[in-house]
Amino acid sequence: MDLLNTLVDKGLRRELPTREEALAVLATSDDELLDVVAAAGKVRRQWFGRRVKLNYLVNLKSGLCPEDCSYCSQRLGSKAGILKYTWLKPDEASRAAAAGVAGGAKRVCLVASGRGPTDRDVDRVSKTIEAIKEENEGIEVCACLGLLSDGQADRLRSAGADAYNHNLNTSEETYGAITTTHTYADRVETVQQAQAAGLSACSGLIAGMGESDKDLVDVVFALRDLDPDSVPVNFLIPFEGTPLAKEWNLTPQRCLRILAMVRFVCPDVEVRLAGGREVHLRSMQPLALHLVNSIFLGDYLTSEGQAGQTDLDMIADAGFEVEGAGTTTLPRHRADTLGGGCGTQDATAGAGCGSHDDAGAAGCGSHGGGGGCGPCGDHGEQEQQPVGGVAGAGESVPASRTDAAGAARTDLVAVRRRGAGTDLAPNA
Repeated sequence: MDLLNTLVDKGLRRELPTREEALAVLATSDDELLDVVAAAGKVRRQWFGRRVKLNYLVNLKSGLCPEDCSYCSQRLGSKAGILKYTWLKPDEASRAAAAGVAGGAKRVCLVASGRGPTDRDVDRVSKTIEAIKEENEGIEVCACLGLLSDGQADRLRSAGADAYNHNLNTSEETYGAITTTHTYADRVETVQQAQAAGLSACSGLIAGMGESDKDLVDVVFALRDLDPDSVPVNFLIPFEGTPLAKEWNLTPQRCLRILAMVRFVCPDVEVRLAGGREVHLRSMQPLALHLVNSIFLGDYLTSEGQAGQTDLDMIADAGFEVEGAGTTTLPRHRADTLGGGCGTQDATAGAGCGSHDDAGAAGCGSHGGGGGCGPCGDHGEQEQQPVGGVAGAGESVPASRTDAAGAARTDLVAVRRRGAGTDLAPNA
């Protein structure tokens, strides 16, 4: 296809596609899918070789969020039977992080539910960052605490944070239909605050919320303009008990086309396959490794992922390798912007970025549970519950999807019952 040849040439030169070309990728047929994956895979290998970066989520405070994000199992009024607990102590969070590091993760992502952190919360998280780094030499730490106030990004950077995650989630035009308690502009401002403080910016999207192709292209182009180092792509996890519980709009083929489009628009940026991959890609997950260069290991914030060892086997079986702690994730031209970025060895050399300029840092990442809950943190103390306390009964929250034969699928979404906030061993 002339379209794919053009996109490969542009991606190898770091020349950006047009919106029309990005839309055309989403409009390709299933018959063309392997050609699309192969084309985007050439761009992925140019900038990241066959390396896969592993990231590990630690949910520092689960549930009880005052925001009304429709996709999130931790939202205000959510009836999803997720774990609910207040802040983990630094040693608890450090133990949880150690499990991911032992499984091969080179980045730990610290997430907390809520609108945004108080100064006391920033102190808590700072102590947790220090504890994790003290026990795990060379580990990268990304914080995701929601909307930041003046000076908070600088304090996190001083405490040792390498990156900050705050997702745009969807297009500016449709954002108000998803969330009413904060704005799209609030999210953009928080990402910019993180960048101004010298943190590596991580910002991505959630697909499958009923958006149009135009919405997907709009948010990816907005991310390109914002120029994060890491773009996590979440696929909606339709938790029962949330407003989007019945939104089952994705197929594995659709997910792969979305990931390919993101890769073409962000050729040399860390593209992370995030929440919902097991639910929507299912047996086609290995194909996605040809498009992304980063995944989460094990479980997400409030939902279970596939077994950590299965993730590692999948990477090896597909002919890829886990990125080592001594390897810089991003191409040199992006990593050098922050004096070498996170890591020590040179990665694939090149120049430029998947956006207007080279203003970047080193890679970041986040988001899983509830389809990739964007806001994190807290605006005040919330109801105290015992660590490991569960809201609701049952071992999983089933999602109603029908298979090709018309039978209901009840096995696709399971609430996390292990790891952080419980007495059970984590999945890593």
